Amino acid sequence: MPLQVVQLQVGTDAPDFELADADMHMFSLNAQLGKQVVLYFYPKDDTPGCTMEANEFSDHEDEFVRYDTIVVGISRDDCISHATFRDKYGLSVQLLSDTDGRICKKYGVLYEKEACVEHGRSIDGHKKLAIQRSTFIIDRKGKLRHVLYGVHAHGHAQEIIKLIKEMK
Repeated sequence: MPLQVVQLQVGTDAPDFELADADMHMFSLNAQLGKQVVLYFYPKDDTPGCTMEANEFSDHEDEFVRYDTIVVGISRDDCISHATFRDKYGLSVQLLSDTDGRICKKYGVLYEKEACVEHGRSIDGHKKLAIQRSTFIIDRKGKLRHVLYGVHAHGHAQEIIKLIKEMK
């Protein structure tokens, strides 16, 4: 059965969740009410685009703090992979593990892609689930203020800072 993807809309409540971080501590979105949250979904730890994105978010930590905003990354990697990734690059963003893709589905960031492709053709015809790089800005009341699907890693943190500055 094909994956049914429902994209979220600005102005709706951000779907609540609880996931473990790189240190295996539980993170609850509802516990963040009163703060702004940048929730970004990325495909895989320690890959070029994902490393660039995580480093850029970490490099701008002071600006996010200035606007009372926390930055949280989610992928389907496990907690151990997240800890290794964080420590290797000195990342300050909190990384959450969604190994079963349950939260990725809630946020509409999963899609099916060919599992093995050579020269633009599927070799075995199998598909696997992948994460579409996406970011959600959640306001202090838990509402989605910005919903960005299919973003590019380079310069994305600066784009998010600009959007946060414009929020009233």
